[in-house]
Amino acid sequence: MRIRALVIAAACGAVAVSALAVPAAQAAPTAAPAVTFSGVSVNGGKAVVVGPTTKVTVKVTYTIKKPASLNINKVAHGPVLYRGATLSETSPSIFGDEAGTCTASSSTVLKCSAKLQFRPKSAGDFDDLVNGQAGAWKVGALAIATDASSADDIKWVGNLGTAKVLRQGKLTVNATPEPVKKGKTLTVTGKLSRANWDSNAYAGYAGQSVKLQFRKKGSSTYTTVKTVKTGSTGNLKTTVKASADGYYRYSFAGTGTTAPVSAAADFIDVK
Repeated sequence: MRIRALVIAAACGAVAVSALAVPAAQAAPTAAPAVTFSGVSVNGGKAVVVGPTTKVTVKVTYTIKKPASLNINKVAHGPVLYRGATLSETSPSIFGDEAGTCTASSSTVLKCSAKLQFRPKSAGDFDDLVNGQAGAWKVGALAIATDASSADDIKWVGNLGTAKVLRQGKLTVNATPEPVKKGKTLTVTGKLSRANWDSNAYAGYAGQSVKLQFRKKGSSTYTTVKTVKTGSTGNLKTTVKASADGYYRYSFAGTGTTAPVSAAADFIDVK
């Protein structure tokens, strides 16, 4: 059962209430399921990082409490990420494609899980991600009786937490010349880019502070040499004095819309 499709149908008053698909106007009235949600965790509490083209699927866990008399098999339920003051069928939202599944801890408590999918803009689906949606989302949930006849039969629960959905970053580094004499100048270049969900490509990230770091051969610890700002196309360039064999990398701490990233290290042989 697609939660997204069911919500749309219910909001339009067009959910079938039996195998005979009795029109909503003839359906007996129902009510929103008497359930409560708690402990909602999206992606284990980690940010959801989405690249320019690939769909990302994450697990969401949550707890449902219900009356002992309520048959949970007659309720479709799942998490929702949304924006805006309140959660409703008109909120900018990300739903699961399938209803959640549960294991009963008791007759009234269920431990549940579901999956959420995040897709960069592609086929024009209404819930595809665009650049302006990167950042913090509110976490909510919904429950729908399987015999629902209208949007009034959906229980919307908002303000269950927050989750970050971030644009994936990409960072490169190249130190030259190689090898280099001790004390001579090394030029370290690179580029910081991030996923553009609108164009399905990576684009340079301008005006960002990026750390140039060095790890001496035989060590496991990087130290920051200096901080460099990206240019108008995300390019990086700076110079340092070669001191010892080791690894250089650029490291970006991230922003409210873009995930942190470190470049794969470039080894320099110092003669």
